[in-house]
Parts: sequence; C-alpha cells; structure tokens
Amino acid sequence: MGNFVFDLIGKNIVAALVICIIPLVFILPYALIAILGELKIGAWMQDRVGPMRTGWKGVLQPVAEVVKLLQKEDITPTIANKPLFNLAPFIVFIGAFAAFAVLPFSEKFIPSGINLGLFFVFAVGSFAVIGIVMGGWASNNKYSLLGAMRSVAQIISYELPAGMVFLSIATIAGTLDMQTIILNQSGPIWNWYIFGGPQGGAIKFLFIPFFVILFIVYLISSLAETNRTPFDIPEGESEIVAGYHTEYSGMKFAMFFMAEYANMYVVSAIIVILFLGGWSSPFGTSFMDGPIWGIFWMVGKAFFFVFVQIWLRWTLPRLRVDQLMYLGWKVLLPLSIACFMAIAFLAMIN
Repeated sequence: MGNFVFDLIGKNIVAALVICIIPLVFILPYALIAILGELKIGAWMQDRVGPMRTGWKGVLQPVAEVVKLLQKEDITPTIANKPLFNLAPFIVFIGAFAAFAVLPFSEKFIPSGINLGLFFVFAVGSFAVIGIVMGGWASNNKYSLLGAMRSVAQIISYELPAGMVFLSIATIAGTLDMQTIILNQSGPIWNWYIFGGPQGGAIKFLFIPFFVILFIVYLISSLAETNRTPFDIPEGESEIVAGYHTEYSGMKFAMFFMAEYANMYVVSAIIVILFLGGWSSPFGTSFMDGPIWGIFWMVGKAFFFVFVQIWLRWTLPRLRVDQLMYLGWKVLLPLSIACFMAIAFLAMIN
C-alpha cells in the first residue's frame, strides 16, 4: 500500500512538472521570436533596417536584450512597499504563464484538459491587473499609481465584452472545454464558427453576422487586455513617463514585458480556438491533419494574430481615456450582449 501511494504521488508530481515545464519551454523561444518580430516588423513598416549587428541580420538582438536586462542593477526605491513591489512582476507573469496550461496545441497534446478551460483562462487573466495595480501602488510614485488606475478601468471595461464572447461560444458549443469547442469545428473550413459553425441548413447563415461581430469584439478587447496600442494607456510614455512600471528595472522590468508577450499569444490562441477551428486543418480531417499538423495549424494561426497586434502597434495612435471608455461601454458591450441574446435565441430554435 505504501509503495502504491508513493508511486501515485510520484506520477502526479511528474505530471505536474510536465504541465509546468512544457509551457515554459514554449514561452521562452516564442517571446524571443515575438520581440524580434516587433523590432523587424516595426522597422519594415517605418522603412528602416532595424537591428542588424547582433547575429545574422540582427536575429540575436532579443537574446542580447535579455542578457543586458539580466546584468542590469535591480533597484528598489527606498520609499516603496518592498514586499509588494518585488512580488508584482511575479504575479503578472504567473497569470500569463498559467493560461498556457489549458491551451490545446493539437488533438493529442493539451497540458491540462479541464472542462472549464474558458473559465480558467478568463479567471487567471485577472492576475495581470492585480499585479499591475500592486506594482503601481507599491512604487509610491504618482505616475505609477495613475498608470495602475488606468489599467483597472481598462481591464474591467474590456473584460465584460470579452466575457460575453465566451458566453456566446459556450452557449452554441454547449461546453466551456476548449478541446470540445475545437472538435465541434472539425472538418472543412466552413465548419468554423466564424463561418457559422457546423449547423446545417439556412439557419447557418443567420449565425454568421453575429459570429463575425463577436470575432471583432474579442479582437479589440484582446488588444485592451494586453495593453497593446491603441490601448497602451496604462503605460502612456508621452503622458505618465512609463506608467505602472516607471520604477522597475532589470529583470523585474523584463518580467512585465515577458508577460505582455505571453498574453499576446494567449489571446491570439483564444481567437483561433473560438472562431477559427483551433488546431484543425482548414482542408478537412483527411488532408494535412494529425497531431503534428495540429501543432503547426494552432501555432501558425495564433502567430498570425500576434503579427496583427504588432502591425497595429506601428499603425494606430493611442486612444484618449474618454475614447477608450466610450468604445468599451457604449459600443462593444451592447454589441456583445445583443449578439449573445441573438445566438441564444437561434440555438434554442435550431
């Protein structure tokens, strides 16, 4: 009996380590690729060369940035609340890291296949705002505090329409399990929810406009939740120095931005899972499909939306606070509620 219990605990520990380590192994190279993409895509859009001296064509520049941040002095302000100040970047990173545990990368690989995956992602996404508020308040700096308060207003405003998008998909899919949501869209590309889902008959075409609107609502809300331009108001360099991370340096500063880049992939993966078939092939189940192809399709589709987020950063100006509030409360939230009610009605009569 003792050996059985020991083996059971040992297996659970190994499983937990795998669940923790595999997302981290993915996040680190992904973050380096995303940072390089940020530098190179921004340079391309602004008609300049970008980093060119570190490695071939500057491909090692993200590695150099990480090494530089590791060597920088870690400074904590004398008048800061030191325990909370030091804990804040870890809280932000934990929230971004935890979301990877439930993201299905293919039919055969999902780190933790819980049946409340959508709810889990929505819940751990709140860690980011907790860490940002903690860091802004603990810094004892008026600019940091102002950036933290902006983040609270922004995240709350845009989590509501994002939550309505989750509810709409859960209503039509009948589950919060992301793997099941993807399986519901398996088959040819017109089974994806962005094209009306797997419903048959004329009612399928009634779903399409509502799913397209929800897709746009979540795409905009995801930019706000990750503090990406035009919703980078919590940072607002031209207005409040650097916002919530003004007093941070070295690796703590890097952890905030590692979490931002991790969240960029998480929200992109959610878009792909909810509307674009997740890891399923656009050509149907019999062509370019399977566990390895599933990883390719899942990561490839998500990277496209990471590119879109980088693209928008170098294209759009920052919104004013009043514009941000207007868009969230008076445009996206009413739209998402109306679409939810319409989809619930159509699902009921279908």
